[in-house]
Amino acid sequence: MNTSPLQWETQRVFLAVLRTGSLSAAARVLGIAQATARRRIDELEKSVGLNLFVRSPKGLMPTDTARELISHAESMALAAEAFTRAASAEASACAGTVRVTSTPLLGVEVLPSLLREIRSAEPQLTLEMSITNRLQDLTLQEADVAVRIRRPSEASVVTRYVGDLHVGLYATEELLAQQGIPRNASELAHYPLIGPDRNLTEIAFLQQQGFACSARHTAIRTDNHLAQFAALRAGLGIGVCSRQLAQRHGLVRVLAEQVDFRMDVWIAMHHDLKRVRRIARVFETLGQALSRFLQNSR
Repeated sequence: MNTSPLQWETQRVFLAVLRTGSLSAAARVLGIAQATARRRIDELEKSVGLNLFVRSPKGLMPTDTARELISHAESMALAAEAFTRAASAEASACAGTVRVTSTPLLGVEVLPSLLREIRSAEPQLTLEMSITNRLQDLTLQEADVAVRIRRPSEASVVTRYVGDLHVGLYATEELLAQQGIPRNASELAHYPLIGPDRNLTEIAFLQQQGFACSARHTAIRTDNHLAQFAALRAGLGIGVCSRQLAQRHGLVRVLAEQVDFRMDVWIAMHHDLKRVRRIARVFETLGQALSRFLQNSR
């Protein structure tokens, strides 16, 4: 294998082909010509002295060697993205790019209005939103600021507890007007329920909280919390929801004594980023806004 230095742009195309499965799709994602993408893959294979892809009518299939290189290419991509964010403005300036990661439910239903406040106060900021259930690693700079439903445990991470999501069972007024209000847990068997699909850990957790939502009990099943919330708002059944979001959308609580628990919310950033003004500013301002949102819905 030729160990001469490789250019990141070449490896960037390699990673894009791995993710998309074809030169044409990789070229579209990267905004380059397909011929350029093909040339860079050819250059990469020539440099390492190995075929990294098997050409087929269905696209490019990665070889075993290519699969072994995926983690290295992804690490380089993270480093390149972090470098770009770091270079977007001086550390002392409240301008440039900050990457915020959150769960889909909070990222779609809660954060946008809070981030609007930050953008209004600091219009020079550019905010990247990484909406995923995967816990992005702050130590690897996958994100600058994280909003999480559990306390972050990475080393060298600054954490702050911002409040609780108060969770219970809810339904729409229309559903309850049609089917009546359940008086006890046993009556839930006569109602359509919304719950997890294949997430056995979550099913077991909700069972412990008093909500039997295994497959035989639920009419609407999905492991996506955002989809569960959408089904709840659409009147498809009774399901769990935070009081804060339920009040915003006019949902009605049922069996308050049956299901009543809290999920603590945290905000986090890497300790070394405290000196970067734009990141520290987003951390502080977003943390305060989250606290107000969680505490004001009483």
